[in-house]
Amino acid sequence: MKWFRNFMYGRYGADQLGNFLFVFYIILAILSFVYPPIMILCYATIIYSLFRMFSKQYYKRRAENEWYLNKTEGIRKFFNRQKNQWKYRKTHKYLKCPHCKQYLRVPKGKGDITVTCPKCHQQFDQRT
Repeated sequence: MKWFRNFMYGRYGADQLGNFLFVFYIILAILSFVYPPIMILCYATIIYSLFRMFSKQYYKRRAENEWYLNKTEGIRKFFNRQKNQWKYRKTHKYLKCPHCKQYLRVPKGKGDITVTCPKCHQQFDQRT
């Protein structure tokens, strides 16, 4: 294992884009059982993923990952919000500010409360 650690020293390694490429590779591999020509795209995906992982060009790989994170920000926020709503469903209620559409978390069971949006400072009444 020490030889692998020494080999990877100075190389970029795994990041969020690499994780996405790996999951995309698995999906393509499964689909290639139904439609074999997809295997070419499957090989290209895994080769590019390994190229990124073993690359020593930190700045280029970091810029690629930053681009990926910027493009997928809305999707990631949506799924994180869904995960948090499920996690805190018994103790909190999630509202959307009628003025700026910011999501807000308020405690359940407090009756009628006045909610102040931290983003636009708009106040509105809500029953929890």
